[in-house]
Amino acid sequence: QLDAVAGDGDFGFSLRSGFEVVLADYDTFDRSSIGAILKKIGFVISSKVGGVSGPIWGTAFLRAAATAGDRTELTGGDVVEILRAAITGIKERGKSDVGDKTLLDALVPAVDALEAALNRGDSSSAAVQEAADTAVKAAENTLGMLAKRGRAAYTGERSRDSVDAGATAVGVILQAVAAAWRDS
Repeated sequence: QLDAVAGDGDFGFSLRSGFEVVLADYDTFDRSSIGAILKKIGFVISSKVGGVSGPIWGTAFLRAAATAGDRTELTGGDVVEILRAAITGIKERGKSDVGDKTLLDALVPAVDALEAALNRGDSSSAAVQEAADTAVKAAENTLGMLAKRGRAAYTGERSRDSVDAGATAVGVILQAVAAAWRDS
């Protein structure tokens, strides 16, 4: 629904479809390392998510995979490093940055919040929840911003009338991750 305001309305459906394939095929993925898992997710998302979102989100997972490499366990610092690599990939692939009204407007502050919480010594559960809450708030703050990238940029001033769908998706995903982390 958010994408229909300033885009073509397929973002949520397309992203969900891609992640449904990831979930359906997950048991067949090479799980010898975290990098292997992330790489396979990146390939699936790139091929199954339509529009520009597939390459953008796919690139994020592929860059994360390259940074994770052969690791089989991650520290909080490793997770931050991996997420920063994903952010760099998104910026390069999308020729975008924070302030362009994209998923970066939620993802970058969320990763900053995660890193700050971990550096303070917060529990991993509290740190992930803080990152998720930061992402939701940052996504809400895209209301009023002018879209400079993606299909929403074609709507000009009208793009100010809604929050960014990609930024909102980051908040939704991180809230689900935080809940799963807390429950585990």
